[in-house]
Amino acid sequence: MTPRTKAAVLTPEGRGAVATVLVEGPDATQTVARLFHSAAGKPLASYPLGAIAFGRWHSAEGEELVVSRLTDDRIEIHCHGGKAAVAAILDSLRTAGCAVLSWSELLAQRAGDRIQSQAAEALARATTERTAAILLDQFNGALASALREVMQWLGNNDEASHAAAQSAIAVLESRIALGRHLTQPFRIVLAGRPNVGKSSLVNALVGYRRSIVFDQPGTTRDVVTAATALDGWPVEFADTAGIRATQESLEQQGVVRAQASLAAADLRVLVFDGSCDWSPADRALLESWPDAVVVHNKADLHAVDRSTRPPGIFTSALTLSGIDELIQALVVRLAPAPPAPGSAVPFHESHFQAITLAAESLARSDLQAAAAALQSIL
Repeated sequence: MTPRTKAAVLTPEGRGAVATVLVEGPDATQTVARLFHSAAGKPLASYPLGAIAFGRWHSAEGEELVVSRLTDDRIEIHCHGGKAAVAAILDSLRTAGCAVLSWSELLAQRAGDRIQSQAAEALARATTERTAAILLDQFNGALASALREVMQWLGNNDEASHAAAQSAIAVLESRIALGRHLTQPFRIVLAGRPNVGKSSLVNALVGYRRSIVFDQPGTTRDVVTAATALDGWPVEFADTAGIRATQESLEQQGVVRAQASLAAADLRVLVFDGSCDWSPADRALLESWPDAVVVHNKADLHAVDRSTRPPGIFTSALTLSGIDELIQALVVRLAPAPPAPGSAVPFHESHFQAITLAAESLARSDLQAAAAALQSIL
């Protein structure tokens, strides 16, 4: 038999001054009252709703804490933030008959529908106002409404409706890459030959000193990351080791890690020394990653004939010239068609899989399979 009352920790994992445990269900007041001993000697049920009750947990010598009865079936327990203290409270609640859940499990059981539950959990992990606003639109029904409209079109027996459904699914499919990064940053990897100024460029882009800067080639031998936001999109820059042929073991390992990081990137930025002549090694690197954003750094140093270099953005990490232009270019590459407010955007792995399957089903005119795939999201 499923317990009628549930308990969950609402505060994030890790050490903290205070942790909050929510007890929710028809037996919440009675369950907590058996374990909480008010310092005033009053029964918990006698406290007005919203009032703070100070006391001890489980026994007269137990943990000091405060309890607030929000409603008859919702009690908040505010205790010491240490893991041991929280675990002890949860153990006693479990023994008293509560089902102990994670906050996301509790939310899933409480939410009105599956997408709303997923959006609420994703909102807790959003790191920018822009991504949170998009997720809030999904919480408020943007994606669910769009899916139901597509399913209605699929149920009609006319070509115009089926074409509209196919077009709408194509739009949702085009937003998968963006939806994937509403809760995790885009990864932008900077690569180039040694001493072209990648580390200085990362520092300029994020606005603070994150990467080690030194004029000795081969200084960066590992992948150094720095988090920021560009136009409201969460981004993680990765500063990699200089790419060149080398016999030095440590530097060689750095080059291998740089190549692996490039392969896994959402966007690649190739940085070249704009104060030097374009070289065969530069050309070979660009040919290896033709889809990369090209940056000619150190543009503040002595001028070279720019017509001999491939198209790209000329920057100076020292004077910050070209940095705004580079940021704009990165934003356009990451989010070329940002959704308007209120638009439907898939944001969960189950959405991505189902929408891809629906598109494939429609391509072979299997309307029933397409509708079933979309229904699985709801």
